[in-house]
Amino acid sequence: MNATERVFIRMSGLGGQGAVTAAHILGSAANKDGLESTVNPFFGAEKRLAPAESYVRISSEKVYEKGEVLYPNIIMIFHPHVITMGKCYTMPFFDGLQEGGSILINADEPLVNDEDLRHLADLKAKIYYVPATGIATKVAGSELSTNIAMLGGLYAMRKLTSMEALKESMIERFGGGKFVASGTTAALDDAVTGKFAKVSQMIEKNMELIAAAGAALTEFPLPGTKGGE
Repeated sequence: MNATERVFIRMSGLGGQGAVTAAHILGSAANKDGLESTVNPFFGAEKRLAPAESYVRISSEKVYEKGEVLYPNIIMIFHPHVITMGKCYTMPFFDGLQEGGSILINADEPLVNDEDLRHLADLKAKIYYVPATGIATKVAGSELSTNIAMLGGLYAMRKLTSMEALKESMIERFGGGKFVASGTTAALDDAVTGKFAKVSQMIEKNMELIAAAGAALTEFPLPGTKGGE
Protein backbone atom coordinates (compact mmCIF):
# COMPACT_ATOMS: atom_id res chain seq x y z
CA MET A 1 0.00 0.00 0.00
CA ASN A 2 1.02 3.59 -0.58
CA ALA A 3 1.88 5.66 2.47
CA THR A 4 -1.37 7.65 2.43
CA GLU A 5 -3.64 5.07 0.83
CA ARG A 6 -6.96 4.05 2.38
CA VAL A 7 -8.69 0.89 1.23
CA PHE A 8 -12.31 0.00 1.93
CA ILE A 9 -13.44 -3.57 1.30
CA ARG A 10 -16.90 -5.12 1.23
CA MET A 11 -17.09 -8.91 1.39
CA SER A 12 -20.45 -10.30 0.30
CA GLY A 13 -21.25 -13.98 0.63
CA LEU A 14 -23.51 -16.53 2.23
CA GLY A 15 -23.45 -17.93 5.74
CA GLY A 16 -20.96 -20.74 6.14
CA GLN A 17 -18.42 -19.42 3.64
CA GLY A 18 -16.20 -17.75 6.20
CA ALA A 19 -16.41 -14.13 5.06
CA VAL A 20 -16.28 -13.03 8.71
CA THR A 21 -13.16 -15.11 9.29
CA ALA A 22 -11.53 -13.81 6.09
CA ALA A 23 -12.17 -10.23 7.16
CA HIS A 24 -10.62 -10.85 10.56
CA ILE A 25 -7.53 -12.52 9.06
CA LEU A 26 -7.04 -9.66 6.61
CA GLY A 27 -7.53 -6.92 9.20
CA SER A 28 -5.19 -8.62 11.64
CA ALA A 29 -2.55 -9.08 8.92
CA ALA A 30 -2.72 -5.36 8.17
CA ASN A 31 -2.09 -4.61 11.85
CA LYS A 32 0.92 -6.93 11.86
CA ASP A 33 2.32 -4.94 8.94
CA GLY A 34 2.01 -1.75 10.97
CA LEU A 35 -1.17 -0.56 9.30
CA GLU A 36 -4.44 0.48 10.90
CA SER A 37 -7.65 -1.47 10.29
CA THR A 38 -11.22 -1.96 11.41
CA VAL A 39 -13.29 -5.07 10.79
CA ASN A 40 -17.07 -5.26 11.05
CA PRO A 41 -19.31 -8.23 10.20
CA PHE A 42 -22.97 -7.91 9.31
CA PHE A 43 -25.49 -10.72 8.99
CA GLY A 44 -29.12 -11.40 9.75
CA ALA A 45 -30.11 -14.89 10.79
CA GLU A 46 -26.99 -16.90 11.66
CA LYS A 47 -27.62 -19.81 9.36
CA ARG A 48 -25.90 -21.44 6.45
CA LEU A 49 -26.53 -19.86 3.03
CA ALA A 50 -28.18 -16.73 4.47
CA PRO A 51 -26.69 -13.44 3.19
CA ALA A 52 -23.64 -12.28 5.13
CA GLU A 53 -21.28 -9.33 4.69
CA SER A 54 -18.07 -8.19 6.31
CA TYR A 55 -16.34 -4.84 6.00
CA VAL A 56 -12.62 -4.12 6.25
CA ARG A 57 -10.93 -0.73 6.30
CA ILE A 58 -7.14 -0.57 5.97
CA SER A 59 -5.05 2.58 6.16
CA SER A 60 -1.60 3.83 7.04
CA GLU A 61 -3.33 6.37 9.29
CA LYS A 62 -5.80 5.98 12.14
CA VAL A 63 -9.18 4.62 11.04
CA TYR A 64 -12.15 6.14 12.81
CA GLU A 65 -15.00 4.86 10.65
CA LYS A 66 -16.80 1.68 11.67
CA GLY A 67 -19.78 -0.27 10.46
CA GLU A 68 -20.93 -0.78 6.89
CA VAL A 69 -18.63 0.21 4.04
CA LEU A 70 -20.85 2.21 1.69
CA TYR A 71 -18.21 3.19 -0.86
CA PRO A 72 -15.72 0.34 -1.25
CA ASN A 73 -12.56 0.32 -3.35
CA ILE A 74 -12.75 -3.47 -3.45
CA ILE A 75 -15.76 -5.80 -3.46
CA MET A 76 -15.29 -9.51 -2.87
CA ILE A 77 -18.12 -11.83 -3.95
CA PHE A 78 -17.84 -15.15 -2.13
CA HIS A 79 -20.79 -16.92 -3.81
CA PRO A 80 -22.29 -16.69 -7.33
CA HIS A 81 -25.81 -16.36 -5.85
CA VAL A 82 -24.88 -12.92 -4.54
CA ILE A 83 -24.97 -11.84 -8.20
CA THR A 84 -27.30 -14.29 -9.91
CA MET A 85 -30.00 -14.43 -7.22
CA GLY A 86 -29.47 -11.14 -5.40
CA LYS A 87 -28.58 -12.84 -2.11
CA CYS A 88 -26.94 -9.84 -0.52
CA TYR A 89 -27.77 -6.78 1.55
CA THR A 90 -26.46 -4.41 -1.11
CA MET A 91 -28.21 -4.19 -4.48
CA PRO A 92 -26.94 -4.15 -7.08
CA PHE A 93 -23.95 -6.09 -5.80
CA PHE A 94 -21.55 -3.34 -6.94
CA ASP A 95 -23.52 -0.46 -5.39
CA GLY A 96 -21.21 2.27 -4.08
CA LEU A 97 -18.08 0.98 -5.81
CA GLN A 98 -15.63 3.83 -6.18
CA GLU A 99 -14.38 4.83 -9.60
CA GLY A 100 -11.43 2.66 -10.56
CA GLY A 101 -12.41 0.05 -7.98
CA SER A 102 -12.03 -3.71 -8.29
CA ILE A 103 -14.39 -6.66 -7.92
CA LEU A 104 -13.21 -10.19 -7.11
CA ILE A 105 -15.76 -12.91 -7.86
CA ASN A 106 -15.72 -16.56 -6.82
CA ALA A 107 -16.95 -18.29 -9.97
CA ASP A 108 -15.84 -20.69 -12.70
CA GLU A 109 -17.32 -18.55 -15.48
CA PRO A 110 -18.39 -14.91 -16.07
CA LEU A 111 -21.60 -13.99 -14.21
CA VAL A 112 -22.16 -10.26 -14.66
CA ASN A 113 -24.85 -9.31 -17.18
CA ASP A 114 -24.27 -6.86 -20.03
CA GLU A 115 -26.11 -3.96 -18.40
CA ASP A 116 -24.07 -4.22 -15.21
CA LEU A 117 -20.89 -4.57 -17.27
CA ARG A 118 -21.63 -1.26 -18.97
CA HIS A 119 -22.16 0.43 -15.59
CA LEU A 120 -18.89 -0.99 -14.32
CA ALA A 121 -17.09 0.10 -17.49
CA ASP A 122 -18.35 3.65 -16.87
CA LEU A 123 -16.79 3.42 -13.41
CA LYS A 124 -13.51 2.27 -14.96
CA ALA A 125 -13.76 -0.74 -12.68
CA LYS A 126 -11.89 -4.01 -12.97
CA ILE A 127 -13.45 -7.46 -12.61
CA TYR A 128 -11.46 -10.51 -11.57
CA TYR A 129 -12.58 -14.13 -11.31
CA VAL A 130 -11.14 -16.94 -9.23
CA PRO A 131 -12.73 -20.41 -8.87
CA ALA A 132 -12.18 -20.26 -5.12
CA THR A 133 -14.56 -23.02 -4.06
CA GLY A 134 -13.21 -25.47 -6.62
CA ILE A 135 -9.62 -24.72 -5.67
CA ALA A 136 -10.42 -24.99 -1.95
CA THR A 137 -12.00 -28.40 -2.49
CA LYS A 138 -9.09 -29.61 -4.60
CA VAL A 139 -6.24 -28.28 -2.48
CA ALA A 140 -7.64 -28.26 1.06
CA GLY A 141 -10.25 -30.99 0.66
CA SER A 142 -13.17 -28.82 1.72
CA GLU A 143 -15.28 -25.96 0.38
CA LEU A 144 -15.11 -24.52 3.91
CA SER A 145 -11.70 -23.16 2.91
CA THR A 146 -13.24 -20.98 0.17
CA ASN A 147 -12.49 -17.92 2.30
CA ILE A 148 -8.76 -18.66 2.30
CA ALA A 149 -8.83 -19.12 -1.48
CA MET A 150 -10.54 -15.74 -1.78
CA LEU A 151 -7.76 -14.17 0.26
CA GLY A 152 -5.32 -15.77 -2.17
CA GLY A 153 -7.15 -14.20 -5.08
CA LEU A 154 -7.14 -10.84 -3.32
CA TYR A 155 -3.41 -11.06 -2.61
CA ALA A 156 -2.71 -11.75 -6.28
CA MET A 157 -5.02 -8.93 -7.31
CA ARG A 158 -3.65 -6.39 -4.84
CA LYS A 159 -1.03 -6.89 -2.17
CA LEU A 160 -2.57 -5.04 0.74
CA THR A 161 -0.44 -6.90 3.29
CA SER A 162 2.66 -9.03 3.25
CA MET A 163 2.36 -12.79 2.85
CA GLU A 164 4.18 -13.29 6.16
CA ALA A 165 1.58 -11.15 7.95
CA LEU A 166 -1.22 -13.22 6.41
CA LYS A 167 0.45 -16.38 7.63
CA GLU A 168 0.94 -15.01 11.14
CA SER A 169 -2.68 -13.86 11.22
CA MET A 170 -3.93 -17.33 10.28
CA ILE A 171 -1.73 -18.93 12.94
CA GLU A 172 -3.22 -16.57 15.51
CA ARG A 173 -6.80 -17.10 14.32
CA PHE A 174 -6.75 -20.89 14.10
CA GLY A 175 -4.18 -21.53 16.81
CA GLY A 176 -6.31 -20.38 19.71
CA GLY A 177 -5.53 -16.66 19.65
CA LYS A 178 -7.64 -14.12 21.49
CA PHE A 179 -10.62 -13.63 19.22
CA VAL A 180 -14.28 -13.61 20.22
CA ALA A 181 -16.36 -15.26 17.48
CA SER A 182 -20.10 -15.85 17.22
CA GLY A 183 -21.33 -19.39 17.77
CA THR A 184 -21.67 -20.12 14.07
CA THR A 185 -18.30 -18.62 13.15
CA ALA A 186 -16.57 -20.53 15.95
CA ALA A 187 -18.23 -23.76 14.81
CA LEU A 188 -17.02 -23.21 11.24
CA ASP A 189 -13.48 -22.53 12.45
CA ASP A 190 -13.61 -25.76 14.47
CA ALA A 191 -14.91 -27.68 11.46
CA VAL A 192 -11.99 -26.49 9.35
CA THR A 193 -9.26 -27.00 11.95
CA GLY A 194 -10.72 -30.40 12.85
CA LYS A 195 -9.66 -31.76 9.47
CA PHE A 196 -6.00 -31.49 10.46
CA ALA A 197 -4.00 -33.20 13.17
CA LYS A 198 -2.00 -30.05 13.85
CA VAL A 199 -2.60 -26.36 13.23
CA SER A 200 0.79 -26.20 11.51
CA GLN A 201 -0.47 -28.68 8.90
CA MET A 202 -3.52 -26.54 8.30
CA ILE A 203 -1.45 -23.37 7.91
CA GLU A 204 0.85 -25.12 5.43
CA LYS A 205 -2.18 -26.21 3.41
CA ASN A 206 -3.65 -22.72 3.57
CA MET A 207 -0.44 -21.22 2.20
CA GLU A 208 -0.58 -23.72 -0.66
CA LEU A 209 -4.21 -22.77 -1.22
CA ILE A 210 -3.41 -19.04 -1.32
CA ALA A 211 -0.73 -19.66 -3.95
CA ALA A 212 -3.02 -21.84 -6.07
CA ALA A 213 -5.86 -19.31 -5.96
CA GLY A 214 -3.52 -16.50 -6.90
CA ALA A 215 -2.25 -18.44 -9.88
CA ALA A 216 -5.83 -19.03 -11.05
CA LEU A 217 -6.86 -15.37 -10.90
CA THR A 218 -8.06 -13.94 -14.24
CA GLU A 219 -9.17 -10.44 -15.21
CA PHE A 220 -12.37 -10.07 -17.23
CA PRO A 221 -12.14 -7.38 -19.92
CA LEU A 222 -14.90 -4.77 -19.69
CA PRO A 223 -16.56 -3.10 -22.70
CA GLY A 224 -14.47 -0.27 -24.04
CA THR A 225 -11.24 -1.61 -22.59
CA LYS A 226 -8.40 -3.42 -24.28
CA GLY A 227 -9.62 -6.98 -24.75
CA GLY A 228 -13.29 -5.97 -24.30
CA GLU A 229 -15.83 -5.41 -27.03
